[in-house]
Amino acid sequence: MKYLKVIAFTHKQIELKELGKLVICQENLTDKLHRVKQEFGISEIFYLGTCNRVEFVMITDRVVDKEFAKQFMYSLQMGLCPVSTSAFLEAAAIYENREALDHLLRTSCSLESLIVGEKEILAQLRKAYDSCREAGLTGDGLRMFMNCVVKTAKEVYTHTNISKNPISVVSLAYRKLKDLKLCTNARVLIIGAGETNLNLSKYLQKHKFTNFTIFNRTLSKAKQLAADLNGEAFDLEALKSYKKGFDAIITCTSSVEPIITPEIYAGLLNGETDRKTIVDLAVPNDTAPEVLELFPVNFIEVHSLNEVAKKNLQERYEELSDAEAIINDNITAFLLELKQRRIEVAMRQVPEKIKEIRNTAINSVFAEEVQGMDQQSRDVLEKVINYMEKKYISVPMIMAKDILINN
Repeated sequence: MKYLKVIAFTHKQIELKELGKLVICQENLTDKLHRVKQEFGISEIFYLGTCNRVEFVMITDRVVDKEFAKQFMYSLQMGLCPVSTSAFLEAAAIYENREALDHLLRTSCSLESLIVGEKEILAQLRKAYDSCREAGLTGDGLRMFMNCVVKTAKEVYTHTNISKNPISVVSLAYRKLKDLKLCTNARVLIIGAGETNLNLSKYLQKHKFTNFTIFNRTLSKAKQLAADLNGEAFDLEALKSYKKGFDAIITCTSSVEPIITPEIYAGLLNGETDRKTIVDLAVPNDTAPEVLELFPVNFIEVHSLNEVAKKNLQERYEELSDAEAIINDNITAFLLELKQRRIEVAMRQVPEKIKEIRNTAINSVFAEEVQGMDQQSRDVLEKVINYMEKKYISVPMIMAKDILINN
């Protein structure tokens, strides 16, 4: 445990746009890590790079401090100027021993994430470790730590509500839509082809919605999204003349004036009188207040979704104490497992030594006596020796583990 070290650069101390400068290109990653592994006498290492953290997890008996981190970073040849490197090193967090394991567990359980409860970090951690394992950068030590990391994270996500309630506006909007039970062939008009609408439309496509029409100020972007959704594309002006009707509108533009006016909405209805749905994720709203007054509408807008998101985020934070209790329990169990593993490693030679004693006894010390036995007696002796050999191998292991557990 004392050799587990972590050098971490995270969103807590460094702006996200700056963190990107620390990300190592995958093409050069393996070579760089092999080089520093050898140069600094690091037994095992893996690298984690995400949008809000860059971390180096290693097993080494070297003292890992800011001076070590400085030499380590320069050796990686990340293309940073001395001023930037100094600023990053000043913001670096260094963990070792139990603190390092606690940090890895908190990270895998998303307690250290920009958004608490986002489960993607566990998959990112596993992928980063697997990549370095396949490259021969890790060994038995980090394997044990990662087993603990994965086990703990799964328990936290299973036995707490830390990731249960969605907090992104897009996922909340989709859930609201789902509650309205729209059929999968519902006519969906998407106004705006920005990231928010792109993400929400992907949710709909994933859940088998198929009938999309996209409107955007820049027609080329509308066509690009339409190609992804297998839908039609128009510019915003076409809203005034669109006559194919709709069941739901999803809108999110940067316009400061309402896009969906009563006149536009009436034209889009094309004579239909049933209640429609508008998901308006724009700030300010793309939907004129008069539309809601004049027409029957299921209206889902960003303000109410933000309120739900804040409530859900608070509920996630309330799960922190339960998550931390699970982490502490797993650290305690892992410490015992680690000690047991050390005993197993230390006693690996016991079976070999016992086999050497057996062979010496039969082939040298008592060779004449054994040769003078009849076959039946030899068979009995062989059974007795085999039995004794197994016991002499297993008993010391069991006794050592019992002593460890009881003390």
